[in-house]
Amino acid sequence: MSGSKVASRSYIVFGRRSTAQLTFALGIALVVVFSLVPAVGILVISFTDIRSLPYLATHWVGLENYQTFFSSAQLAYNLSALRNTFVFAIAVTIFQNLIALLIAVLLNQRLRGRNLARAVVFLPTILGVTVIGLIFSLIFNPSAGPAARVWAAFGASSAFFGDPKLAMTLVIFVQVWSGIGVAVVIYLAGLQAIPSELYEVASIDGATAWQRLRFVTIPLLAPSVTANTLLCIIGSLQSYQLIYVLTGPINPATQVLSLAIFTQGFGGPQGGTVQSQGYAAAISIVQFVIVAVVSLAALAYLRRRETSL
Repeated sequence: MSGSKVASRSYIVFGRRSTAQLTFALGIALVVVFSLVPAVGILVISFTDIRSLPYLATHWVGLENYQTFFSSAQLAYNLSALRNTFVFAIAVTIFQNLIALLIAVLLNQRLRGRNLARAVVFLPTILGVTVIGLIFSLIFNPSAGPAARVWAAFGASSAFFGDPKLAMTLVIFVQVWSGIGVAVVIYLAGLQAIPSELYEVASIDGATAWQRLRFVTIPLLAPSVTANTLLCIIGSLQSYQLIYVLTGPINPATQVLSLAIFTQGFGGPQGGTVQSQGYAAAISIVQFVIVAVVSLAALAYLRRRETSL
């Protein structure tokens, strides 16, 4: 009898293990098919002169696309795109995390209507990029939008998204507004995992609200900070959709590297070069290297900060 029980338990254990292995294998297969294979394909395409024109022969050009990217003819344009990319990514990461943390701390309190407030904060996340772009294009319409009327009340006027000095700031604002819901949810999850007894002990010791935030909340919230920071860095370095909708594909003030990839591959002449998917693939490989280096460096730094807090 005992032998049959052992056999049945072993069958259950091995059955569960085989199911887990099968699930893991399917997950790996999906990653390979939908991530690794396209990535290798893009790498191969970056060494060709493939274009969207039909019946046009494709040739192996080696490093010619990369040489074009770093050539003197394209260097000024690409450096401007890189500068805009880093300004956009750094600003979005800082402001989105700071604002999301403050909102999460506020919504973690026992306030009346906090569930409704949480829903309102998360609402922009479920809106599409086109909808968000349309909303803010109407708000900042330079001729009849609400923002233009506020400007006019102070005796001033602006082209808003058409103003080279203001366009990037407005795009950063819209990007932070549209993505803050996910960051707030992650911070709320981290805050709710912190034992309330720690705050009670800190209060008994005479800690102020700022001291509780600095010495209790932030250290225990470090994993959430790491997750949100990495998501912001990776997402903003690769983001172009809102910029495309709000300011167009070839606005120098808001031109970022990912938008250059899109316009070069699908949107027509770009930066003095003829539309080429091979050249766009080369730019995407350069962007991949930049994103990987920045993300790994940020991850290493944040992990060290987690252990030191």
